[in-house]
Amino acid sequence: MMFQKCPRCDLNYITASEKYCKVCMREMKGGSGHDEIEMCSVCSENPVLPGRDICLFCLKELSNQASSNANHDDTNDSEEQVNTRALTDLDDVSSMDEIPEVDNDIPAGEFEKMAGEISSLESMREEEDQEDDEEDEEDM
Repeated sequence: MMFQKCPRCDLNYITASEKYCKVCMREMKGGSGHDEIEMCSVCSENPVLPGRDICLFCLKELSNQASSNANHDDTNDSEEQVNTRALTDLDDVSSMDEIPEVDNDIPAGEFEKMAGEISSLESMREEEDQEDDEEDEEDM
């Protein structure tokens, strides 16, 4: 099955047997059309609620499970509070050690050599820019 972009909107993909995508077909017909009904991702039996991916029944089940888990978690809250407080008890930045110096393996003369090469590249660029400017002036 080969997909191609819709010739009208050039956004959506269609199969070779279709002329236009569903969105363009709906716009051309002028009707709102009937969207496909999405089924619940949990039970795959009931249609989903608008703006959700689960049905009303599964939503109620999940909320009941969450509330029952919340009752069981009340006993563990004191342990969680200790852990979250431990995370917030960080040292100030002023008490941290300074960053140590990094030893470079580059010999001292190497920096002067690189600086010379960079300056020669810059001078070459300036010369090329001057030549381009002169050529532009001659063309006028």
